[in-house]
Amino acid sequence: MPHHTPLIAMIVMGLVLAFAFGAIANRLRISPLVGYLLAGVLVGPFTPGFVGDQNLANELAEIGVILLMFGVGLHFSLKDLLSVKAIAIPGAVAQIALATILGMGLSWALGWPVATGFVFGLALSTASTVVLLRAMQERRLVETERGRIAIGWLIVEDIAMVAALVLLPALGGILSPGENGVAAMPAGDIAKALALTFGKVAAFMILMVVVGRRLVPWILHYVVHTGSRELFRLAVLAIALGVAFGAAKLFDVSFALGAFFAGMIMSESPLSHEAANETLPLRDAFAVLFFVAVGMLVDPMIVVEHPLPVLATLFIIVFGKSLAAFLIVLVFRHPVGTALLISASLAQIGEFSFILAALGVELNLLPEEGRDLILAGAILSIMLNPLSFAAVGHLKPWFEKHFPPPQAAAAAGDLAVAADPGTPVAEAAAPDADAPQPTALSDHVVLVGYGRVGSLVGAALSERGMPFLVIEDADKRAAELRQQEIEVLAGNATRNDILQAARLDRARQLIVAIPNVFEAGGIIDMARGINPAIEIIARAHADAEVDHLLKHGADTVIMGEREIARAMIEKLPAAMSGTSPSAAG
Repeated sequence: MPHHTPLIAMIVMGLVLAFAFGAIANRLRISPLVGYLLAGVLVGPFTPGFVGDQNLANELAEIGVILLMFGVGLHFSLKDLLSVKAIAIPGAVAQIALATILGMGLSWALGWPVATGFVFGLALSTASTVVLLRAMQERRLVETERGRIAIGWLIVEDIAMVAALVLLPALGGILSPGENGVAAMPAGDIAKALALTFGKVAAFMILMVVVGRRLVPWILHYVVHTGSRELFRLAVLAIALGVAFGAAKLFDVSFALGAFFAGMIMSESPLSHEAANETLPLRDAFAVLFFVAVGMLVDPMIVVEHPLPVLATLFIIVFGKSLAAFLIVLVFRHPVGTALLISASLAQIGEFSFILAALGVELNLLPEEGRDLILAGAILSIMLNPLSFAAVGHLKPWFEKHFPPPQAAAAAGDLAVAADPGTPVAEAAAPDADAPQPTALSDHVVLVGYGRVGSLVGAALSERGMPFLVIEDADKRAAELRQQEIEVLAGNATRNDILQAARLDRARQLIVAIPNVFEAGGIIDMARGINPAIEIIARAHADAEVDHLLKHGADTVIMGEREIARAMIEKLPAAMSGTSPSAAG
């Protein structure tokens, strides 16, 4: 019996092809995101074979954006957001203005009117939420100072784009009165529309801070006391999606911004860690569908038919916008490493660019060629974004050597003069603030991760007076450890420089207490390369994970479920003596 199932077909084909091409990309040592985008091109209307439903793909992708921003909000706090407002607000506004001017310049070169140039430049000025956050999460940067600046910058861009979507119909009415039923709007009405937009955003934020921070944690605690894990998972998803949808419908706030605030309010609850774990599988699946949806928009032939405009558009996104962000961050006297990271993060465009392009075409403010250039620039910049981060890693030492922050340069100069009065201040090199400093410990234990399991292990090591250091990638937790006078290396243990700084070559033992078996396997591989004789202990949750970690070189793998069962068995009563009741008599 035949069925018309476009939704099922879209999900199945999108995920299957994304998996296939993502695996190929990973095998070729490039980002799986490239594979997901190519999968979207294959199911798009511009290539032969199966053609997915673009509208369904966009809605599935929007769910991915909601869940991803919700997850970021769970690791973010209002204090974090306010702490970066001094750079995020003026920095984002200035970067949007500069990128828009560059886009208008290209538009003028193509012979388009000023209004078209404004829409085109605005679409090139805003980064993709999904791409930026995915890059931050992959590099464990969400909870770092640089990560907070990037996310705060992203939130400001989001609010600015919401305002732009309100202004565009007014701009269309002024420049093209009477077309598409759009009437000209006086300046007073435009000011009222802007005031109303920002008023709604402010009202939503106040509602979430005043009511949400009390109501959301209460709901989670109530559900936990029911004892139903399924109901808890449902409550988390209902809050994330419900707040995002309500924000969009009642306050005209974007889904992404609404979901971010829902997660940020939920982070006030002690159950936020569990909430993050419950939404992780869905976040990953729908984020993949987002990239498939982006790929579906692209007509590969535009690269052949209009190569120079495509290259110029790509140059503005990857180099022009990034250079503007780089200079802005330096002007605010932040380290070069932070400036480079923000530049790489913003060297792409995404979902808001598509919305602006579609609205521009609808209002006759943007030709279809302009929309195609924006889409081509989006997919090419997203593909190149992993290379941008790689380039930043290579350029960082050179930039830090030649352009140290003023305070670092002064400090370095003072040290140089103190050591040798004849040494010019300009020759003093600033120290690398991000480089891990090698430990002075020897015959010590290296503990990776200080969560629920790692903290118990660390307490036991302290009680026994054994020298140890912790590798922890959460900045807040690392700061707490330093306050407790526990030696800690802040960073991800999958980085070779972190493991080298831990001096595994002269350590007694490595304890990998993180729950992620794939990361743990990589850490064990690298540790064996540094010190083949070191004893390695890891944790797992299943027999297959035990085998995986043993195969990678772990000496001992503790499976939580087995240890729980063993502890329970020890509490069982001794075997009963005498005959059984059925045999008695």
